[in-house]
Amino acid sequence: MSHFLDDKAELTSLGRKVTWTLVGLYALAICYMCFGPQHTVDGIETPNIIYWGRLRLLLVPFNTLLSFGQLEGGLEIFWVIGQNLLNILLLFPLLLGMLALYPDLRSWKKIIWTAFRLSLFIECTQLILDFLFDANRVFEVDDLWTNSLGGALAFITYRFLQEKFKKK
Repeated sequence: MSHFLDDKAELTSLGRKVTWTLVGLYALAICYMCFGPQHTVDGIETPNIIYWGRLRLLLVPFNTLLSFGQLEGGLEIFWVIGQNLLNILLLFPLLLGMLALYPDLRSWKKIIWTAFRLSLFIECTQLILDFLFDANRVFEVDDLWTNSLGGALAFITYRFLQEKFKKK
């Protein structure tokens, strides 16, 4: 690990290059996951989606909790809960890498604000893509808080790892 981290658990030159590469690759993966056409699964319908032309909006906060009784069957329940869990983890690797690269980002306020802004950018871009190309994406207000929660988890993980590697 000494090739990647110094004695203060900060990235070495090699560690920075590797982290930049991983962050770049993951940013491309986010683009693929968030901006490509979304495929539908037969038999799965998310409650409370508003259709406005080609645009799809889900503006009900905590929709999964509020609409849980409307889900029909195990597949829909698994799908909707899985989407929320994946949204929590969506920005986690990217923000973990950014925390390692940018010491100025290492505060609760800055990381949650960064996660929120990235999430809002993704959601708004999905609306634009749907308007222009019908990518079958949905602007979900819950994605904003689940992605931000992922940012908070990245911060907790970063601090834990930094303390762990400082001791060695």
